[in-house]
Amino acid sequence: MMTDGVYRTPDSRFENLPGRAFEPRYLDQDGLRMHYIDVGSGDPVLLLHGEPTWSFLYRKVIGELGAARCVAPDYFGFGRSDKPTDPDWYSYDAHARSIERFVEELDLRDLTVVVQDWGGPIGFRLCVEHPELVARLVVLNTGIGARAPNTEWLHFQAFVRRIGTEIEAGELMRRTLVQPVADEVIAAYDAPFPVPESRVGIVQFPELVATSSNHPSAPAMLDVRKQLHSFEQPALVLFSDSDPIFSRRAAEVMAELLPNAELDAPVEGAGHFLQEDRGEAVGRRIAEWLAS
Repeated sequence: MMTDGVYRTPDSRFENLPGRAFEPRYLDQDGLRMHYIDVGSGDPVLLLHGEPTWSFLYRKVIGELGAARCVAPDYFGFGRSDKPTDPDWYSYDAHARSIERFVEELDLRDLTVVVQDWGGPIGFRLCVEHPELVARLVVLNTGIGARAPNTEWLHFQAFVRRIGTEIEAGELMRRTLVQPVADEVIAAYDAPFPVPESRVGIVQFPELVATSSNHPSAPAMLDVRKQLHSFEQPALVLFSDSDPIFSRRAAEVMAELLPNAELDAPVEGAGHFLQEDRGEAVGRRIAEWLAS
């Protein structure tokens, strides 16, 4: 459904999703509707997704965090949130500020922030700009800086540029996952994006990664990276063993960047989206760490 340069995915696309059903919740930011999951009680765990996923990615992890309040928003352009169709709407600043505002409006404090993929740059920025709200940080397969992670990532960026809004999120997930995946799960990743107009966010995200010091995102990303050196809260760095973009060395670099980080053993049998490949194991490890 299109209105004033915004696509809103019909609710019918989200009926009968596999796995645990979560009641959709929404808040408004300047006329854009942001969707989020909010379940459980206790200290909040903020779960930030990446490209081309949405909060559905965290369903297995949430199932293992029974003692926590799990809060998982969909960025604008993704999931059940509204999707601006103007490519110029999308920027690192816009995404970061929308999540900052989301945290403020829900009055989330004593947060455990869990980040993966684009959740890293967005969540790291929240951590360094509002450390008073953050108690702990969990880092899954991500990074931040002013250069491309590696050649594999540049190939991905080139692929997205070539295919544009014809991209299929589910097929991208199928190519990325290590474990067998059911067709109904792939369909759930496709659900938010039924028409080309709904996929602008998917196409724009790779363009927002700072690949050089003169990239528009570079000053903010480099500043966040610098400030992470002074982020004193405990952090768990938990990467997978089969991610062609974020290797074991990338996990080590991330652990070296954070003053109070614990580098965990790789999650076995998982690719870039370890929440989908080995979500239960990831959730159990996070739960153990929070309880320790």
